[in-house]
Amino acid sequence: MKKGLKSMSLLLVIMMFAMFAAACSKDGGSSSEVSIGIVLPTKDEERWVQDEQRFKDVLDGSKYTTEILFSQGSSAKEKENVETLINKGIDVLIICPFDGSAAGAAVEKAKDEGITVISYDRLITNTKAVDYYVTFDSVAVGAAQAQYLVDNAKGSGEPLYLYAGAATDNNAFLFFQGAWSVLQPKILDGSFKIANSSEAEAVKDSKELSRDQMSKIIGQVTTNWDPNEAKNKAQTHLTAAAADMKGDVAVLAPNDGTARSIADVFATDTAVTSFAVTGQDADKSSIQYIIDGKQSMTVFKDVRTLVKDAMGMAVTILDGNTPETTGEYDNGEIKVKAKQTDVIVVDKANVKKEMVDSAYYAASDFTGL
Repeated sequence: MKKGLKSMSLLLVIMMFAMFAAACSKDGGSSSEVSIGIVLPTKDEERWVQDEQRFKDVLDGSKYTTEILFSQGSSAKEKENVETLINKGIDVLIICPFDGSAAGAAVEKAKDEGITVISYDRLITNTKAVDYYVTFDSVAVGAAQAQYLVDNAKGSGEPLYLYAGAATDNNAFLFFQGAWSVLQPKILDGSFKIANSSEAEAVKDSKELSRDQMSKIIGQVTTNWDPNEAKNKAQTHLTAAAADMKGDVAVLAPNDGTARSIADVFATDTAVTSFAVTGQDADKSSIQYIIDGKQSMTVFKDVRTLVKDAMGMAVTILDGNTPETTGEYDNGEIKVKAKQTDVIVVDKANVKKEMVDSAYYAASDFTGL
């Protein structure tokens, strides 16, 4: 009888210990296998591979652990990734959504588990399940791209080719909003003439566009952030363009991957005398294009700073404190508190200073610098 009681007592002790350990893990104690879960949109773009390594570097030597998963352009995979990280006991989720609206279902599951959600670089929309947003000022990015085209325009009536990111990405709207605010007055006064968007032409008298108006324009000139789609669209536009839509032209390209593809197409058209083409992200390949004179500029968003801001916010939360924010963004459901990071315009004149002297890249990465 005594032996049976001892066995039961031992069993009770084991059960109580298991329950205590599970509670500690759930509450973010030392038993948690992964502290910070990170979900990035794809491994097929240079930008996100760079982010992966920088996230690892920032947390190196910390008492906190992280796991990074890629969604490969699939909202279903993104949701699966979030569920995987929830099951690993994360306390903070940093997620750059593939589709800002579709990601709502995934982060709502995380919030239900008491996990703090940080939207990274791209805003998750139409949900209350977002605590913070770490971002570059996307409106300022678009404005900087457009201002470069204005500053480098050659004469009046210059053909203007408009391209945009993906309609599923809220940032694409913010970039376009910023660009339109600078370009519209110059379209209205005849400095530029729109070459490839009847939707933009239809609203050229409006300095501020509604979401629906922007959606129609972006739907017409979207690249979906895909260099191949950008290439095909540029070829289609140039094939259809009349002679007065060539010569010296300006091209609003949304990011570096699409900028290189579009630039390659415009460079092969003998009727295009010259072109200024924008970009963003400071991809290594585009820095070489800028050095070679194939791409005009890029908006340098120092990912090192953005990653540090995101990880700093996550660690602050894990330490039980409230992170610092500098603004807020309306995601359609709530106003999300945000930490904003500055951007820098890079062209041939300052490429060495901003990209090499700052130790972002090594001089040996490039030729002709």
